[in-house]
Amino acid sequence: MGFALGPRARAAGYRLAAFERTGSTNTDAIERARAGEPGPMWFVTSDQIAGRGRRQRAWIAPKGNLAASVLEMVDVAPAVAATIGFAAGLAEEAALEKVSLEAALRLGPDRPRYALKWPNDVLADGKKLVGIGLEAEAVGDRLAIVVGIGTNVVAAPEGTPTPAVSLAALGVQISAEELFSALSDAWVEFRGIWDNGRGFAEIRKLWLERAAGLGERVAINTGATTLEGIFDTIDDTGCLIVRTADGRRLPVAAGEVFFGSAASVGAA
Repeated sequence: MGFALGPRARAAGYRLAAFERTGSTNTDAIERARAGEPGPMWFVTSDQIAGRGRRQRAWIAPKGNLAASVLEMVDVAPAVAATIGFAAGLAEEAALEKVSLEAALRLGPDRPRYALKWPNDVLADGKKLVGIGLEAEAVGDRLAIVVGIGTNVVAAPEGTPTPAVSLAALGVQISAEELFSALSDAWVEFRGIWDNGRGFAEIRKLWLERAAGLGERVAINTGATTLEGIFDTIDDTGCLIVRTADGRRLPVAAGEVFFGSAASVGAA
């Protein structure tokens, strides 16, 4: 079975470039944008050998995992464009729920529980299942946004700041191709709600309903410092709001997030 767009994605005008193997689907997408590709278009593989994670860490996806990037050409400010990552998390979570239905029926109470971790990860039973990365570049008079979504379908990396897990290890037996089809359709829905940032209030509401660690102790390592407190909410720009011990509510735009007992490790 090869990669194919879902019916909703095809009807919405998305196109697809599928690779047996590639270095990075994000790189493929941004290079096509520079060459004049108008989008919207997906770039996908189950064998990515030079992907990039957060802070430019190498992200090697073993064969069978899903690496997918969607290119959107928009007329919005970069700060607004950054909020599309929350729509991506919602789309991935919806796709996972759809393809996990058989496992949910079979596993019952032991079925995987998915949650969204600020800013862009998807967790399964508290472990990292999906990483989402955004790139943006001005191309002509528009902004090219590339949303890269990497899912641990058959295997998970070791030694990550947040312990990782794969769908296979959770008892969800699906292929990267099956997950991608569901993701491409779910993307149409949540990209439509986001609506070039105009619908971020609704995206924010939906995201908070699925947020990991909301109301819990949190430590955010920004690279320069570590901020500790309670994960209060996200604001209307997508910043995480931390309520500190002295009652201040501080916005954080980027950083590594650790919850609960792991917050002590992250703060160390």
